[in-house]
Amino acid sequence: MNTLAEENYLKSIYHLSMDAGNASTNQIAASLNTKASSVTDMLKKLADKALINYTRYQGVSLTPSGEKIAVNIIRKHRLWEYFLVEKLNFKWDQVHDMAEEMEHISSAELIDRLDKFMDYPQHDPHGEPIPDCNGRFKSSELKPISALSVNDNGIISGVRDHTSSFLQYLEKQQLTIGKKIAITEIIAFDHSVVLKIENKKEVHISREVANNLLIAL
Repeated sequence: MNTLAEENYLKSIYHLSMDAGNASTNQIAASLNTKASSVTDMLKKLADKALINYTRYQGVSLTPSGEKIAVNIIRKHRLWEYFLVEKLNFKWDQVHDMAEEMEHISSAELIDRLDKFMDYPQHDPHGEPIPDCNGRFKSSELKPISALSVNDNGIISGVRDHTSSFLQYLEKQQLTIGKKIAITEIIAFDHSVVLKIENKKEVHISREVANNLLIAL
């Protein structure tokens, strides 16, 4: 059995490694809002359990055993988020913190029954893929709006920023999962973007928003 703190470290390392290869001590500390010295102590414990590859000053990566645990935590988190939104009618900006607590429930049978009860959803409310019981993710190719050109169009399918303030902003602008959008203009001065939603409403979004909003073409 691993502690809640150990599971949080493994999940953090997994996410950081996806973005930039090996995760550094400072990156992990920032991600978990803790001190670098505390991170070093935990990394030694995880290395002793053969859950990470750790050499000081060279970054950290997960071993196959560590990755399996991290992916299972992510699976539980995303299934609980889906359940809270689709079955209990919470909004997508309300569920992250609750799922953070529920992801540490250890019963595999409970999670498998939850998955079956919801008819095996493939994406959470924020568009993130939900791994199956074997840790496999369904492949999907999403692009940020900032990588598109004028007249490109697609369906909003995910977000990079899961903060409540960002999700509330998207909700207010009607830029939610499943909406069809088209790029009508890119402003040369600041690279902000003008979108048309469902061939109706036009919205002007910043470059930062365009970087964090993902669509399927």
